[in-house]
Amino acid sequence: MARKGECCGLSSLEVLLVVLFLSMTGVSVGLIAVMAVGWNATSPEAPKPTSGPTQGPPENHFLVGVGRADCTGPVGDVPLMGYANLDQTAGGIHFRLYSRAFIVDDGSKRVVFVTADIGMVSQRLRLEVLRVLQEKYGDLYRQDNVILSGTHTHSGLAGYFQYTLFMITSKGYIKSSIEPIVNGIVKSIDNAHKSLRPGRIFVGRGELEESNLNRSPQSYLNNPEEERRRYTSNTDKQVVMLKFTDLDGDGLGMLSWFAVHPVSMNYTNQMVSGDNLGYASYLFEQEKNINALPGEGSFVAAFASSNLGDVSPNTMGPYCVNTWEKCDYLNSSCPIGGTKMCVGFGPGKDMFENTRIIGENIYKKSKELYGNAKQELRGSVHFAHQWVNMTDVTVQINSTHTAKTCKPALGHSFAAGTTDGGGDLNFTQGAVEGDPFWDGIRDALFGEPSNETRDCHEPKPILFNTGEMNWPLPWHPQIVDVQIITIGSVAIVATPGEPTTMAGRRMRDAIKQELEAQAGFSNTEVIIAGLCNIYTHYITTYEEYQVQRYEAASTIYGPHTLEAYLQHFRSLAKAIAEGKVAELPKGPEPPFFNESKLFSLLTAVPVDNAPVNTTFGDILEQVYPVYKVGEVASVTFVAGNPRNSGDMTDKTFITVEKFHNASQTWTVVHTDASWETRFHWLKGAGGQSNATVEWHIPPSAQTGTYRISHFGHYKRRINFRPVIIAYNGTSDAFQVTKAMAYWS
Repeated sequence: MARKGECCGLSSLEVLLVVLFLSMTGVSVGLIAVMAVGWNATSPEAPKPTSGPTQGPPENHFLVGVGRADCTGPVGDVPLMGYANLDQTAGGIHFRLYSRAFIVDDGSKRVVFVTADIGMVSQRLRLEVLRVLQEKYGDLYRQDNVILSGTHTHSGLAGYFQYTLFMITSKGYIKSSIEPIVNGIVKSIDNAHKSLRPGRIFVGRGELEESNLNRSPQSYLNNPEEERRRYTSNTDKQVVMLKFTDLDGDGLGMLSWFAVHPVSMNYTNQMVSGDNLGYASYLFEQEKNINALPGEGSFVAAFASSNLGDVSPNTMGPYCVNTWEKCDYLNSSCPIGGTKMCVGFGPGKDMFENTRIIGENIYKKSKELYGNAKQELRGSVHFAHQWVNMTDVTVQINSTHTAKTCKPALGHSFAAGTTDGGGDLNFTQGAVEGDPFWDGIRDALFGEPSNETRDCHEPKPILFNTGEMNWPLPWHPQIVDVQIITIGSVAIVATPGEPTTMAGRRMRDAIKQELEAQAGFSNTEVIIAGLCNIYTHYITTYEEYQVQRYEAASTIYGPHTLEAYLQHFRSLAKAIAEGKVAELPKGPEPPFFNESKLFSLLTAVPVDNAPVNTTFGDILEQVYPVYKVGEVASVTFVAGNPRNSGDMTDKTFITVEKFHNASQTWTVVHTDASWETRFHWLKGAGGQSNATVEWHIPPSAQTGTYRISHFGHYKRRINFRPVIIAYNGTSDAFQVTKAMAYWS
């Protein structure tokens, strides 16, 4: 991730310290930090894992269930999660966010994989989800058989973390933000649980070109040449897809992985968006759920993150935006303007077209694989999980030497960001020496890093020694999940961060080797699932770590982080292959901090006010009477703050409706979950705000009469008490035609 183009970065040290340490110091510093037909649950007919042998259901088929649920939170004022820019707050909806769940049961054991349209899964989020699942299902869905993954969209909402670093760049722990995500994830699992039925699973794999680019190629080149010669590219081009059907072959859903950062929507965007992977899901589901509005219909199509650590969707590469020359190759900076001016571009003309092109490419390849999938998965499901103290892992380097992981720390290049979004300050990627100015500020505010931490992280110059910072709560996690599930010959590895291309390849090789050492596994397909269960920034190879670009500076447990993970994942894979999962130690449980210890910097919503002689829902700018397909119909309303609408999951702020002459009725054809619509909320002064609804009329739109509506809530005080009142407004009717329209 990167500062303003990635999930992890620094905003400006000035903003950070003003927010957090205003009462402690007058010094301003900026910080950019991370950011990456069924059965009822209580019914006696609900299929439950038995304690019997591990063979699957009759005829070696699985029970499969798929589910989807809205997880969009408050789309006003809340920071977006990814670019760590406190100024990048939500102001509307590009299209809605969803959680998608897949359950597979072999008659003896059950596994769950969830991918949600969020930046990443935080430890707090996972623990809250598991608590709700425990209350609803007892021990059926647990930490060892449930994987939660984030797509890594940088246009989802923040506010769902319990460690200080992440809370600072999220305006704290925001209850109204985390609750819709928890509820959406749980509801998607509920829906998958209710839909369980005998079914079949097929696997397909292929290559997708011209859809990703390595943004740290010089780091990749530091890997051994012999290793690099095994691969044709410095990014993974492979797409792996699981196809779920019932016994008759009718499609239930599909789950696909491809390594690319969902940063096609850049750091200037303020609309909630699923970005490129979310759009791929949108396209697939719209095709399969005929005549259904987005977010509706039984078919579930999920596109999950993989080893995307050094992988950008900006396929034209980085240029200096002030000179249009190529950026400096080694440190991704420009002669004038530094890293801020070095920006990755493409493949389209703007962020919306970039999102469309990359999302469409991923969708088309997965659709092709879905249609041609012939290899059926058979056998059993397995799972293994441990909690690990990642600050104290001894790694066996060779037969005579060992090394250790470190207390968390972020390097100077962390503040530089990436070509997907550079930092505001004078940091550059590739820094292997500190800076006296910033190191002095660090020492004054946070304390000097210990010699142990300095030595452990070499050659990283430490900017934030977060493992030694514990006020008001620890700044980074110590206890981390490692987890693997297998479905037949497919193994899904839940990585708690962002592995780079080569780090992911080494993981795949190591786990495949361990599994195939036993007769029960052959031709294993190992899938790296990214941003699972807890967020720990990046995972680079030891060789990439030496270069200290953004990804390495953000590898918080030191140069041997990957080796530590490989060691633990090998152990899990071996336990699965040998049938000895029960012998694995559980490991130290992570903390669940009392909510009273978590802080929020998001102010309360003020009373809403309407301009003189207007009321909420009134129209400030009316639609034109006629539009041609391909044009944009737009209308602006007097609006309230979207935060006053509370839980708007499974609802909509807008509709586009078509009039039917025969029945004299209006039918909804688009909502705020549609790609074709955009809901912009603009906050003004004095409690006033407005909402502009755009309908980008597609070529497929039918000619006829349409109207656009907006729904919301506003706050006012009655007898000194806040009262929330619903409102709505509707545009004039207008015509859509295939011919050119004219108006004065």
